[in-house]
Amino acid sequence: MAIQLNKLAAKPQLMKVVLDTDDIKEKYGDSLEFYIYDRLQMSEFIGIATMLEANYGEALVKLETLILDEKGHPVMKDGMVLPPDVITGAITKIVEQLGK
Repeated sequence: MAIQLNKLAAKPQLMKVVLDTDDIKEKYGDSLEFYIYDRLQMSEFIGIATMLEANYGEALVKLETLILDEKGHPVMKDGMVLPPDVITGAITKIVEQLGK
């Protein structure tokens, strides 16, 4: 018997993501964690995918807004910026998760 789609619909939940490469652990002394939502609206997902193909820089700015703290608030706000290696690692993990 097929599964009804309404059984799959749910509100987005925060999901912990860990950056644990050797380079990250060596540089920062341990792995780093942040949160993302486990699902996006399809329009947002398609918008990011389209931007990745057409305007990579703009897509990166959008992906940065998906790096959240444990309460679901953006990590980079009020002029706060993460180091480039952390942003790159986080964006890689976000793209991996969105592709699943």
